[in-house]
Amino acid sequence: MLDLKTLKEEYVALLEELTNPELISQWEKFQGFSKRKSTLEKILKKADELEELKSKVEENEEILFSYEDQELAALAQQELIVQREKIKAIEKELQELARKDEEQFPAALIMEIRAGTGGEEAALFAKDLYEMYTSYALSQGWTPTVLNLNETDLAGVKEVSLEIEGEHAFEKLRFEGGVHRVQRIPVTEKAGRVHTSTASVAVLAKPKQTELQINPSDILLEFYNSSGPGGQNVNKRKTAVRITYLPTKLVVTSQTSRSQEKNKDFAMALLSAKLLEQKAKTEEKEFSKERKAQIGWAKRAEKIRTYNFSQDRLTDHRIEKSWHGLEKIMQGNLDPVINALQEFQNSQK
Repeated sequence: MLDLKTLKEEYVALLEELTNPELISQWEKFQGFSKRKSTLEKILKKADELEELKSKVEENEEILFSYEDQELAALAQQELIVQREKIKAIEKELQELARKDEEQFPAALIMEIRAGTGGEEAALFAKDLYEMYTSYALSQGWTPTVLNLNETDLAGVKEVSLEIEGEHAFEKLRFEGGVHRVQRIPVTEKAGRVHTSTASVAVLAKPKQTELQINPSDILLEFYNSSGPGGQNVNKRKTAVRITYLPTKLVVTSQTSRSQEKNKDFAMALLSAKLLEQKAKTEEKEFSKERKAQIGWAKRAEKIRTYNFSQDRLTDHRIEKSWHGLEKIMQGNLDPVINALQEFQNSQK
C-alpha cells in the first residue's frame, strides 16, 4: 500500500536537497538523489492520473443516474467502461512501481565466478560463464568491469570477479547465484567421453559509500607483482593489491589493471560487497520470513542449473524448466531464462 502523503513529503525534501550547490561535489549522493527523484515522480504522476480518472468516473455516474437524457446517459455509460478499465491498468502500474520501490535494488552488483570440480574443464566452463554474462550485460546496455581475474595455462578461468552496473542489472541477475553444472565432451578429452564439471556463481550487491563504512584501521593493504597463468610475474612494478579485513581475516585481491590505484579501488569494491553479503546473511538468519518456494540468490552451494551440450538443453532445477539452443544462450541470449525466473518469483508473492 502506497503512503502517498509520505512520498510527497519525501519528494519536496529531495527537491530542496538537489538545489544545494555543495551536492555537485558529492557525485554518488547526487546520482542517488536524482534517481530517487525520478522514481518518485513516476509514482506521483500515476497517482495524480488515478485521482483524475476517479473524479471523471464520479461525474459520469452522476450523469448516468441524475439525467433523463437517454443519449447523454448512453455516452456516460460508454465513458465509464473505458475509464474503469484505465483505472484498473493504472492501479496495476502503481502496484508494480510500489513493489520496485519497496525492493530498492542496488545500482550495481559484483558477480564472482569460480571453477569447481572437474579440473581444467571446470576452468574452461567458468570462462564460458564469464563470457556469457559479459555478453548479456553488454546487450542490456550495462557496464561490466573486471575487478579480478585468475586464468589457467589453457585459457580457462580459476576465478573472476566482475562488476556490472546498470538499470535493472541486480534485479535481473540476482537469481544467478549457485552451482552451475556442465555436461559435455571437453576439448581436453581424447576418448570422446562426456564429463560433468561445475562452476559456482555468487551475486553480491555493491553497497553505496554511505551504506557501508569501513574503518581504515581495520584493513591491511599489501602490494605485490601481478602474475599470469602458471604464476609467472607479468609486471615489474608492484601493481597487484591484496586487502585483509583484520576483524574477520577476510582477504580480497585485484591485479587486472596496470594501475595500482585502480586495483586498490577494485579490491575495496570487492571487500565492501563481501562485507555487505555477510551482514545480509546475519540479518537473514535473525529475521528470515521468506517463503520456501521463493528462489534464493547468491547461494554458492546450491545446484541451480545444468548445461547439457549433447542434448542442446539448459535446465534450471529450481523452477523445473528447460530451454534448447545452448549455443545462443552461451552467447548471452539469457532473457528467456531470466524472465522465467522473475515470473516465478513474482508468482510467489
